Amino acid sequence: MTVQQETRSDDEALEVWIDQDLCTGDGICAQYAPEVFELDIDGLAYVKGADDELLQAKGAVTPVPLPLLTDVVDSAKECPGDCIHVRRVSDKIELYGPDAE
Repeated sequence: MTVQQETRSDDEALEVWIDQDLCTGDGICAQYAPEVFELDIDGLAYVKGADDELLQAKGAVTPVPLPLLTDVVDSAKECPGDCIHVRRVSDKIELYGPDAE
């Protein structure tokens, strides 16, 4: 089982995406969770999917692996561009990021 597959149960599963329009390219997310985030040659951060593929489609999401939850949440909290969104898969409610309540 890969790290990307080690997620929470379906009702608690979380996913993360990056709004590249707001990304400042500081790379803090890639430092916190390099298994989930990566900077591309355009200088912007993207999420990674299965097999570490870079997901460059606008609004691309990837599961948040349970062992990396703290690192992904810290990435969202520390992001200077305020562009990392962590939400529940079941209802799309943002739990961490600029649109969290």
